[in-house]
Amino acid sequence: MTDTLHPEDRKLITLARATRARNGVAEGAAVRDETGRTYVAGTVALDSLRLSALQTAVAMAVASGATSLEAAAVVSEAAAVPDTDRAAVRDLGGPATPVLLAGPDGTPGATITAG
Repeated sequence: MTDTLHPEDRKLITLARATRARNGVAEGAAVRDETGRTYVAGTVALDSLRLSALQTAVAMAVASGATSLEAAAVVSEAAAVPDTDRAAVRDLGGPATPVLLAGPDGTPGATITAG
């Protein structure tokens, strides 16, 4: 699967993995908007605010003026992307937006849609 991954999608995984490692958080995520800009985030775990890395990355894209998403990636130990994360991607990118899930070592796993 790694050999068939588009270079821009590989970049999303690399950015998400680096953020996860650098910040020492459970997840790292990256999204690419309709203009090719990327937004990278880690898990937010405050007493008053809890957001997954993917929710945070989508929020950053929206706050920066993005109107759509081309793709999203999550680096996590989780075996699946939660419905709430897929919903955030779907809200901005639509149901066909690909969401890539990779393990902590950056190895791509499943690619699903936000659907």
